[in-house]
Amino acid sequence: MMTQTSSSQTPSSQIRSIDDLHGPTGRLEALLNTGRDDASYAALVCHPHPSGGGTMHNKVVYHAMKAFLSFGLPVLRFNFRGVGLSEGAHDHGLGEQDDVLAALDWLQHNLDRPILFAGFSFGSNVGLRACCGDPRVKGLVGLGVPVHAEGRDYTYKFLPNCTQPKLFISGDHDQYGPRDILEGVFERAPEPKRLVWISDADHFFQGTTASPNPKLDLMQAEIRLWLQSVFSLS
Repeated sequence: MMTQTSSSQTPSSQIRSIDDLHGPTGRLEALLNTGRDDASYAALVCHPHPSGGGTMHNKVVYHAMKAFLSFGLPVLRFNFRGVGLSEGAHDHGLGEQDDVLAALDWLQHNLDRPILFAGFSFGSNVGLRACCGDPRVKGLVGLGVPVHAEGRDYTYKFLPNCTQPKLFISGDHDQYGPRDILEGVFERAPEPKRLVWISDADHFFQGTTASPNPKLDLMQAEIRLWLQSVFSLS
């Protein structure tokens, strides 16, 4: 396990390159932001679809990681199979669910504390499928939850059985998750749940013509607010 310190992290945090995370198709490239030793939770954040260049270094994924890290939580990010240095081949969201489970197993074995999940776009759909109902996962965040993107349809028939606290955050101009359809998806999910629409934001939490500034800080603030209110983090 190789350790490096980044000036972009809090003084108590380091970034560690994880060499022993393995899924069914081999090693999964991963990074751990270490957080505090006494953190009450660990977090897992999953990246968007690789066909659009999605990796664990994606801006939305990075900002979500920073929201968890702001409370001192250790945060694991990894590349799905076939992405970056991760072994295997893309499996259209099926095998990727096993990758998520492998990451949960790693967190449980190495950090041994309750887990919070967040995923962006493809990563939200895959991660929600894998994490819903898993007793190790105490809370779920779906960012830019997709319905239809680049010829791919995403379904959420599993959500009615997902009883953990849930936070959905999307831009009100999300081209892959129209508001009327996503609100219908949200209605079928059981409590506790929260749906937040970021004004003048697209799928990637970038701005619109009317309000061109990026909205990633607003997304990050909503995650922090939810963590404070639901999990009493400070």
